[in-house]
Amino acid sequence: MSHLFEPFTLRGVTLRNRIGVSPMCQYSSQDGFANDWHLVHLGSRAAGGAALVIAEASAVEARGRISPQDLGIWDDAHVEMLARITHFIKSQGAVPAIQLAHAGRKASTARPWEGGGPVGRDQGGWQPVGASAIKFADNYQTPLALSSQEIGSICNAFRTAAIRANDAGFDWVEIHAAHGYLLHSFLSPLSNQRDDSYGGSFDNRIRLLLETARAMRTVWPEAKPLTVRISCTDWVEGGWTLEESIALAKRLKDEGVDLIDCSSGGTSPTAKVPVGAGYQTPFAERIRREADIPTAAVGMITQPMQADEIIRNGRADVVLLARELLRDPYWPIHAAQTLHQRDHAALPPQYARAF
Repeated sequence: MSHLFEPFTLRGVTLRNRIGVSPMCQYSSQDGFANDWHLVHLGSRAAGGAALVIAEASAVEARGRISPQDLGIWDDAHVEMLARITHFIKSQGAVPAIQLAHAGRKASTARPWEGGGPVGRDQGGWQPVGASAIKFADNYQTPLALSSQEIGSICNAFRTAAIRANDAGFDWVEIHAAHGYLLHSFLSPLSNQRDDSYGGSFDNRIRLLLETARAMRTVWPEAKPLTVRISCTDWVEGGWTLEESIALAKRLKDEGVDLIDCSSGGTSPTAKVPVGAGYQTPFAERIRREADIPTAAVGMITQPMQADEIIRNGRADVVLLARELLRDPYWPIHAAQTLHQRDHAALPPQYARAF
C-alpha cells in the first residue's frame, strides 16, 4: 500500500488515509452562521476521499472575524447548522474538524475579492485588538492592545468555542496560532512589544497560547485530538523562528496537544517567502523529529507522488491540501488511481461507474 493511504490514529480518532482538507476561509457567512455553501464545500471534499476535513477559521468571538462574512462559533445558535455539516462529513467516512480562531489585529477587513482593505464601522466593521497597538500594515487599523483581563476573556472564548465544537459533532479541533492572527501576534516579537507577563521573553510570549491549549483540553474530550497550527517562521529577521517553534511544540505537547500543523509567515507584509513546491515541509520534518510530536505538512503540495514521499520518508504524518482541493475536490480519489490504490480510494458508490 502507498504510505499516503495508510490509516493514521491520534487518540481515539483514526483517519482512513493521510490526506486532509486544510482550513480555507470562504467569506460566505452572515453573522457567523454556516449555510448550504459550507455544507457543499466541505461535504464534497469528504465525498472526494479526504480523510480529514477541517472547517475554516471560525471566530471565537464576533470581533475575532477576519471579515464580516467569516464563519463563527461564538454563539450557541451557530451549532445547529455545523452539526448538519459534521453529520454529512461522517456519513462519507471522513473525520470532521474545525479550526478555532481570532483574527486579532488583522480583523475587520473586506473579503479578498472586494479588495481586502479595512472595513469601517459604517460598513459593519469594528475595532480590532492585538497583543500591542501595532498595525499589521499601513492600510490596516491600529489595534487596541488587550488588557490582562481581556486576555483572560479571549482564552475563555476559545474554551467555550471548543465546547460548542464538540456539541456540533466535530471530532478534531485545531487552534489557529499562525498567519499573524491574534495568538501568533503574541508569539512574534514583531507584533508583541508588551512589558507585562505576556510580552518580552519567550516564556511570556507563548503564555497565552499555552493557557488557551490548557483551557481547551479541560473541556475537549480526552479521546479527541487537539492540534495547533503555527507559523514556523515569520521569514523576517528579528521575528519568530523555527528554533522557537520547536521549543513551543515541546511545551504544547506537555499541555495535551497532539499534532502541530506547520505553516509559516503572515505577521509581516514585507516578508520575503520562498514559495515553491513543498516549501514548508522541512518545518514539519524538523518539528516532528526534534519535538517528538506528530506534524502536518501544508503548502504547495499538489502531486500524489510528492504527498506520498512526505509520508513515506517520515517528514510529516498528514498532508493538508488547500488550493489543490479547490481545483479538484476528488484529488484523493485521483491520487489513489495514480498510486495504484484503487481499493483505498473511498469512492462513493454513486460515482463508481465513472471510475
